[in-house]
Amino acid sequence: MTTLPDGRPVPDPTAGEPAMLTDWLDFHRETLAMKCSGLDDAQTRLTAVPSSSLTLLGLVQHLAEVERNWFQRVLAGRDVPPVYGDPAGGFALDPQRSYGQALAVWRREVAVSREICEGRSPDDVGRLSEREAAVAGSAEVSLRWILVHLIEEYARHNGHADLLREGIDGVTGP
Repeated sequence: MTTLPDGRPVPDPTAGEPAMLTDWLDFHRETLAMKCSGLDDAQTRLTAVPSSSLTLLGLVQHLAEVERNWFQRVLAGRDVPPVYGDPAGGFALDPQRSYGQALAVWRREVAVSREICEGRSPDDVGRLSEREAAVAGSAEVSLRWILVHLIEEYARHNGHADLLREGIDGVTGP
């Protein structure tokens, strides 16, 4: 696999659908990790603008929740509690939780997500909660839909991470 100079894997431009989707999701996962690399705990708690409470630490926590929800709950049908028990989706910061702890939790959730996806077809389906089904318009979603949704979710939040990181230390880039 080809990698960028920063170490992120470049998705194979001729891969089949399952590999293409998982490769792009992995690319965006690694982009999030890269946006946070080299920062200390205090820096990951900084906001970009006074009107927002969004932080890099909050993004890492939120995406751990996203991973757990879509792969463990929806696709695998597991009855697992939220990672952080935060009704705001993981964004809330706990002064007792360090960035290093949150990063380890996120990496663990990503590993579980990969295990759940291993050997599955993009056509495999998971079941949404009643609330999620009302938004999606269906009680079932395919793994393909979940992967595309997570690529979109990570890409959107990586845009936030770009702005947060630039505000912290001026670092910009892909």
